[in-house]
Amino acid sequence: MSDYYRETLHEDYGQFFSVDKMLYEVRTEHQHLVIFENTRMGRVMALDGAIQTTEADEFFYHEMLTHVPILAHGAARKVLIIGGGDGAMLREVCRHSNVEHVTMVEIDQAVVDMCKKYLPRHSDGAYEDPRVRLVIDNGMSFVANCTEHFDVIISDCPDPTGPAEVLFSEDFYQACYRCLTDRGVFVAQNGTPFLQLEEVKTTASRIKDLFADWHFYHAAVPTYIGGSMTFVWAAKQAQMRQVDLTTLRQRFAASGVRTRYYNPEIHCAAFALPQYVLEAVDKLNND
Repeated sequence: MSDYYRETLHEDYGQFFSVDKMLYEVRTEHQHLVIFENTRMGRVMALDGAIQTTEADEFFYHEMLTHVPILAHGAARKVLIIGGGDGAMLREVCRHSNVEHVTMVEIDQAVVDMCKKYLPRHSDGAYEDPRVRLVIDNGMSFVANCTEHFDVIISDCPDPTGPAEVLFSEDFYQACYRCLTDRGVFVAQNGTPFLQLEEVKTTASRIKDLFADWHFYHAAVPTYIGGSMTFVWAAKQAQMRQVDLTTLRQRFAASGVRTRYYNPEIHCAAFALPQYVLEAVDKLNND
């Protein structure tokens, strides 16, 4: 019988994966990193007991956290990625030829190195793209001291525990706001609301008075237990979220980007939220 990896994100609810082959395990300077093979999900990476990504379904997550803000913006030239050491977010951003500069800030060099080695399809050569600048640093420290401005900021952070906790703070959102251009858009993963509704509510309370427009959108990512994964959307201009379907179709076609999950119809539909989420973030009657 195979060994099993038991996810420990929640004390009273979880999932397990058969470990058909353990590829790498180490305690880095910042966290416990595991990469293993699973028959159904392919290669799997976990940090501190929480599944981060799998080869089988990573495209659900990475396409939605990348193409929604970039295509909604329509003219993004500079993109900042916070986190994302597996390289898949970087891969998706680099598929947009109109993007001229991509800065990626990852706290853990070991994650980058081991994912290049054991999850090479995630980055698919994106680290060698001449538009890319990789910075090994704490994301909070980087945005707090950054003097550049970006059209899109993507926070591809783990759950708000350990070194990632600060990436859900009011200080972090304020720093990201300052680093955005006048038409800038900020997006970030925000957990599964069925199990992590308090995190969604906390994020809403910290961004609602900061950005001209804020909301959440979602996608069902099989690996992330609890159902639909929620992403926070925050923009300096309210109309960025209101791009019509025809325009999105035109932009998507012009981009030449090929996707497996994202399309303009999914883009529009993703902003329709369940009633319990709308109620929790006080969005029933004011949006």
